[in-house]
Amino acid sequence: MKPTLTIFTPTYNRAYCLNKGYEALCRQTLKDFVWIVVDDGSTDNTKALVNGWQKLNNGFEIKYVYKENGGLASGYNKAIEIADTELCMCVDSDDYLTDDSVETIVSFWKQHRDEGFAGIVGLDCDPEGKVIGDLLPDQKSINLIDLAVGKYPIVNGDRKDVVRTDLYKSVAPMKEFPGEKDFNPHYLHLKISQKYDFLVLNKKLCHVDYQSDGMTTTVFKQYLRSPRSFRETRMLDMSFKNVPFKYVVKKTVHYISSCRIAKEPCISCSPRKVLTVLLYPAGMLFTAYLKRSSREHL
Repeated sequence: MKPTLTIFTPTYNRAYCLNKGYEALCRQTLKDFVWIVVDDGSTDNTKALVNGWQKLNNGFEIKYVYKENGGLASGYNKAIEIADTELCMCVDSDDYLTDDSVETIVSFWKQHRDEGFAGIVGLDCDPEGKVIGDLLPDQKSINLIDLAVGKYPIVNGDRKDVVRTDLYKSVAPMKEFPGEKDFNPHYLHLKISQKYDFLVLNKKLCHVDYQSDGMTTTVFKQYLRSPRSFRETRMLDMSFKNVPFKYVVKKTVHYISSCRIAKEPCISCSPRKVLTVLLYPAGMLFTAYLKRSSREHL
């Protein structure tokens, strides 16, 4: 019988820590999943490591896919293309699931499954098991856009999104910009959230262990490294309805900056043209600040 859940892990030269994720999968109290490892052009021994695991009696299927290096978003694109289960969840190469994560997700989904919901949003925790940030509001469902724009000001921290595969496929693939590798895949979740809420599951699903070379720790540099990717994300942010005005102002300033760095059209493509005109000087100042800060940290 086909598993309920696809767990996918995009990875690049992370053979040194990938075993933690694998061992956590082996400890799962329910093996109702398939694991897809998307190798994003690694030059270490990732392939040999995963091929070795595939030969073992793990209790779950492991799929290994190699692709040219293209960044995290391209890894999502490939995994979503391959996935054929009801639900999907990304577990980063430096993270690992709690031992009962799959059982918790599958049993909760089977109890509350509804076509009106996009999936489940649960909690991340640190390696010691402490929840990162706050619990989610005590309600049946929540919209990820509301979380992103600050409609719940006391709710901070990381989340683990479990998404219906059919909805992932409806908004994928993400655009891939040549030379840019920093397009945040949360873009897909926000696109889905324009039509669907996620069921709230206030339980720890994943241990997050940030690496010094990870996306979260280098976000400031990414603004300059992948301006077209950030421009695309900010156009989505600016298109949201009924969100706080200060959120739109911030994203508009960032949009202007990304347009200038990428040398792409700005006002003509903006979802908020009047505001873009008014905030153009602020966008120029932010661009200058980014470039100056970049030079100072070389």
